[in-house]
Amino acid sequence: MKQYFISKKNYNGEVVFVNYDKVNGYKVNPKNNFPYEGIKVNEMIIIKPSLIDKIIKRKIKKHLDFYLKVIIDNIDNDSDDDTRIALDDLARYKKVIKEKYSIYLDKKYMELLNKKISVIERELQNNLICEKSYEEVKKR
Repeated sequence: MKQYFISKKNYNGEVVFVNYDKVNGYKVNPKNNFPYEGIKVNEMIIIKPSLIDKIIKRKIKKHLDFYLKVIIDNIDNDSDDDTRIALDDLARYKKVIKEKYSIYLDKKYMELLNKKISVIERELQNNLICEKSYEEVKKR
């Protein structure tokens, strides 16, 4: 597999081969949903810090929105299976953020993110407790 470097700044129509083993950046795998005639990209390394920051924050926001949706949906439904799955997934995702994303994000944002995650985690746990107490009252 060949690796190429295309720079927008110095682009003069030719593609340059670069050894990416020494380049530090954030690896992204594009989804390639649209068929087109051109270069098919399997993996991209982004080295611009501001772009890395935006991509990671967007990914994190999508995950947090999913957990909030589970909390809201749990109010309407009486199923605690989704809440348990979301709680386990949130614990896993917290580790992913700490290990994978913390090197790219600043300290202030990480502190805010940890507070948001703890609030979501607490709310999911409260939903589980409420479901258990509701079921116990229902059995009596």
